[in-house]
Amino acid sequence: MDGGLRSRVLDYLQTHHSMTIASQGEEGVWAAAVFYVNDGFRLYFLSAPTTRHSRNIAWDGRIAITIQEDCADWPQIKGIQAEGLAVEIGGDDERRARELYGAKYPVVGKLAQAPAAIVKALAKVRWYRFEPERLFFIDNSAGFGRRDAIDCRS
Repeated sequence: MDGGLRSRVLDYLQTHHSMTIASQGEEGVWAAAVFYVNDGFRLYFLSAPTTRHSRNIAWDGRIAITIQEDCADWPQIKGIQAEGLAVEIGGDDERRARELYGAKYPVVGKLAQAPAAIVKALAKVRWYRFEPERLFFIDNSAGFGRRDAIDCRS
């Protein structure tokens, strides 16, 4: 894999905060935005298990995600598209996710100092891990329709 591409994608993941999840479940397809944190290409997020996207992940963990810029001109389009498997996590994996999440989002990492509404909300969530199989980095500033692929399974 191109080391420069890998580095650009990891930098992009570090400097962005929200991703859109596309999932499929008994009620059909659904998209939802969540905050994430990355550990390499592995992404962690949290959500209430009652949300439609969480129910969909429990039904079928295969999802797609996007992370992108909010821009008004085609040459500015830049972002990530990926497909893979999302699962609810616990144990050591959850502890790692909480640690990373707290470093990126200090209000979550310092629960003793967090507003009561945040503490109450976090008591109701589950933690999830997304393992991309394939990831595409889109960068129209490098050429219209520029899309470089990374096979995350290797």
